[in-house]
Amino acid sequence: MPEIGETLRETRMRRRIDMTEVEAATKIRAKYLRALENEEWDLLPGPTFVKTFLRTYAEYLELDPRLLVEEYRQRFERPTTQDLTPFRRERGGRQRQRPRRSIGPFIVVGLGIVIVLGALYLLGALGDENDPERNLTSTPTPTATATATPASTSSGSKKKSKKKAAPTRVSVKITASERVYVCLVDATGKAVVDGEYIEKGASTKTFRSRYFRVNLGNSSVRMTYGGKRYSAANIGQPIGYELRPGKKPKRLKESVRTGLCAS
Repeated sequence: MPEIGETLRETRMRRRIDMTEVEAATKIRAKYLRALENEEWDLLPGPTFVKTFLRTYAEYLELDPRLLVEEYRQRFERPTTQDLTPFRRERGGRQRQRPRRSIGPFIVVGLGIVIVLGALYLLGALGDENDPERNLTSTPTPTATATATPASTSSGSKKKSKKKAAPTRVSVKITASERVYVCLVDATGKAVVDGEYIEKGASTKTFRSRYFRVNLGNSSVRMTYGGKRYSAANIGQPIGYELRPGKKPKRLKESVRTGLCAS
């Protein structure tokens, strides 16, 4: 049979395949492929890799990988230690067998140990029941029980739910849907909008105070107050409101409304 490396090289050359093409197709580095063709087995990682690379390369070249791998095993692979160890045979050609050890004595010894440990455990348990000092020590005193009760009660009393604090200030902005007269007074009595006319679609600035009072010439307004929007009630005449944090607009008495700003 031709040499392994010679078979690989001649097949590749006959098919005009470059080494780089083999490397790209088989994912085997070119230096290992050349080592296979030159039968430089020492340059390869080991016998396992040699057989793997040889099988892959042969399949790529459409050769019979089993023949090449078997050829490598017979000619180059070293036998293992187990293969080299001869069988010891007795006279007459029969293989010597090791005598089998009986497990009977081990079972007897194990049962004896279990019996001894059980007897020691029973003796210890009986001794504890007959010892008056141990029985007195294990009984809980009423003082300890009474002390634990108030501790649990005091820890539970500390858990109280915290209520969310109510807002102390309010923000207000007024937008006109039609031309409207507006008077807006803050908590200090200052007229932040001093009897002005707001044109359709226009808005005031956003004012902040503890509370506001507003006098409106008609209901054509939308008040943005406390994060919500409110429309003035359409009563066919001027109307006034008091705006406080966390509450809905409260309608003002006529005497209070007319006294806010000079009309």
